Amino acid sequence: MNRKDFLKIGIGTVGAATIATSCVPEDKQGYTTTEGLPNIITNRKYSLKMVTTWPPKFPVFGEVADLYAKWVKEMSGGRIEIKVYGGGEFVPPLEAFDAVSQGSADIGCGGAYYWSGKSSATPFFAAVPFGMNAQQMTSWLMHGGGLELWREVYAKFNLVPFIGGNSGVQMGGWFNREINTINDFKGLKMRMPGIGGKVIEKAGAAAILIAGSELYTSLERGVIDATEWVGPYHDYKMGFHKISKYYYYPGWWEGGVALLNMININKWNIKGCCGCTMING
Repeated sequence: MNRKDFLKIGIGTVGAATIATSCVPEDKQGYTTTEGLPNIITNRKYSLKMVTTWPPKFPVFGEVADLYAKWVKEMSGGRIEIKVYGGGEFVPPLEAFDAVSQGSADIGCGGAYYWSGKSSATPFFAAVPFGMNAQQMTSWLMHGGGLELWREVYAKFNLVPFIGGNSGVQMGGWFNREINTINDFKGLKMRMPGIGGKVIEKAGAAAILIAGSELYTSLERGVIDATEWVGPYHDYKMGFHKISKYYYYPGWWEGGVALLNMININKWNIKGCCGCTMING
């Protein structure tokens, strides 16, 4: 399996399985069964809006959002339909958090470090400089108490977060000037989110948060001098090699970025006719 296929499967599977599980009882052996389930439950349908920070139909990440919606529909027997909106189609990319928190959208997809202004804790659930790789980050979130902490942080924003896969180690990025020493960061305007941005600011750079859809024009027009963005596959698709001379790797600020699916708490706790929650199984 190649990296692209692995990302597509990993990012969507956990969230799809979680949101699709609803009101299904177990038999004596502990297996799920629909025996005795009222027809009204299996026939009731829900239409949800999903907003993302990725450009519409963006390779891998945007494609995963579409697959997520497809899998949820299949796993819920057609009862849950999700309309996916790329960044800028329903709300601006970096406003996905507020849209889901306030209920204007139901589900959001992105990276937790995009919203460090909401809480200084959020970047820790995405990536920490010189920190954990993809396997370690996933292990901590799923089996080391990380997800419980994440949900505690997001609860005050009316959100329930889920790990949405991992991008793996990211590259050092594209630069319009050569970097040989730490002093070369002085005065550099670089697109970098999260705690990594705080680090380069200590070195004299200016960390700027820009949505992915705006990176090429920002780099081309000199709004920024450098940008980091995932890895070679996406970099090539974005065309950064056409406008920047220097490319560096790996990215010490993102050893394994945990991506995010989040759902509004009110939609998560929708009540079914049997008294259980329809989406939160």
